[in-house]
Amino acid sequence: MNLFLILFGKIFIFLSNLVNLGSGSTWPGHVALGINRNFLKDAVVKRKFKIIFVAGTNGKTTTGKFLQTILEANGSRVFQNNSGANLINGIASSIIKNYNILGKLNYDFAVFEIDENNLPIILETISPDFIVCLNLFRDQLDRYGEVNTISEKWRNAFLKLPKKTKLILNADDPKIAYLGENVKNETLYFGVKTIKKNAPEHASDSIYCSKCSANLEYKSIAFSHLGDWICPKCGLKRPLLDINFFSFCPLPGLYNKYNLHAAVLTSKSLGISNEQIIRALKSFHPAFGRQEIVEYKNKKIQIFLSKNPASFNQSLNAVNELKAKHIFLVLNDRIPDGRDVSWIWDVDFENNLKNFKKISVAGDRVYDMALRLKYAGISDFITYEALSDATTKETALLASSDILYILPTYSAMLDLRKILIGKKIL
Repeated sequence: MNLFLILFGKIFIFLSNLVNLGSGSTWPGHVALGINRNFLKDAVVKRKFKIIFVAGTNGKTTTGKFLQTILEANGSRVFQNNSGANLINGIASSIIKNYNILGKLNYDFAVFEIDENNLPIILETISPDFIVCLNLFRDQLDRYGEVNTISEKWRNAFLKLPKKTKLILNADDPKIAYLGENVKNETLYFGVKTIKKNAPEHASDSIYCSKCSANLEYKSIAFSHLGDWICPKCGLKRPLLDINFFSFCPLPGLYNKYNLHAAVLTSKSLGISNEQIIRALKSFHPAFGRQEIVEYKNKKIQIFLSKNPASFNQSLNAVNELKAKHIFLVLNDRIPDGRDVSWIWDVDFENNLKNFKKISVAGDRVYDMALRLKYAGISDFITYEALSDATTKETALLASSDILYILPTYSAMLDLRKILIGKKIL
């Protein structure tokens, strides 16, 4: 049965690419699981390759790309769900895509980024060798609920993990760090060294102790609720870090240091040296929409996916570090983004939009974003109702030496890339 489903899926992927409808990264898996609900379990039951899950609200795709780059540069064969299809049907589709004509997966590693809500579900089917947990922020509240809901689901699932699964956890995130409490698995912790603030941001998502619910205290903070924390009531505190600094990072932004440290710690636990990791990362290219630079009509556009308050604030910080002058914000409210866009009121536009010469706004909820900017004291910006029109006009007005920095939500990023490269991703 599985061989038939694999063959069908490969034909579907070929036709999708042929007629430019996408990469076939979801539907083959959807059909396969619809016909055989045990497709995933059957596909990996006799596997010889190691499986790495990367989970969290922000940074999954970039961390997965870091891992793939490091592993491949050091002689391993790696496949992943690299179109960002991180639901269970996307995992199944990536497996179908990478089977050879003999029905075998001849790889050393599979690196799967996993949707937060789907992680416990997938763990019922696949027992990975590593689970890398990055962070938990409020994201798509209409679909996921609050951070506490997700973290409790994860904790219950982790308590059932086989002993062979190694956990790589962000110690700076209190909810993620608590996942390592009372588990039987080997657990390693990463964080960052450059932390400076001493009070949580107003939009912080996780400032209560996971053990006793008391207010956490912070010695210092990186951003949002990530930092060096302790519970004054029960004594729970940030675990000792196995890594908080690495000498080379190919991407700007403090948030990317978290992604990097997660990937480096995983790689080092696999026996890869610092020198080998640095050599690999010097050839790193960003994943689609994650600080990716696209040439469009002889102009440069750099895309910073910004899908929730934490990621939007960090994108704004990063483009400010890059001395950006032209910024373009795109807000959608489709299923991949979450229908509720009230989160934009938790983005710190007041302090992060002061240095730009030109600000443009577009997307399905362009006027919601325009209103938000007005309340932030920003009056000099341009609104566009059509993304294609906005992209064409803003690019035409761009000087040849400048870069247009675009901060889109998820579905807006997919629409934008379709305009820029003429092909859908999913």
